[in-house]
Amino acid sequence: MAVAANLALYAVVVVIPTAATWAVLKLPGLIEKKRAKRGIPEPSVERLAADLRRVHRLLADYGPGTPAARRISARQAYDALLIQACAAVHLDHCLDELPEGVDREIERLTVEEGLREAGLRLKD
Repeated sequence: MAVAANLALYAVVVVIPTAATWAVLKLPGLIEKKRAKRGIPEPSVERLAADLRRVHRLLADYGPGTPAARRISARQAYDALLIQACAAVHLDHCLDELPEGVDREIERLTVEEGLREAGLRLKD
């Protein structure tokens, strides 16, 4: 009986987090392939710009008492929208390669400027 309990504990501690990490890393690609097979269109550039404005406004409205998790998740959503917009207008970026910090913030500003030059209105 102790062996079964140890195996179950091993599965919980080692196998499940590894499987969850794999799923998190592979899931976006699998969803994209499924979307391409179904013929679901990519969001329009206008829709991406509207979403960028909405999330940017949300980030700007966060006050000093906003929980860090909310701030981080909104910033990650904003970065994901920036990456989609870059793909839509064929703009090179390295947002997905840089860790959080000053370099990523500088790249974020550079991408925003490139998208503005491409004709997207990102701020109200």
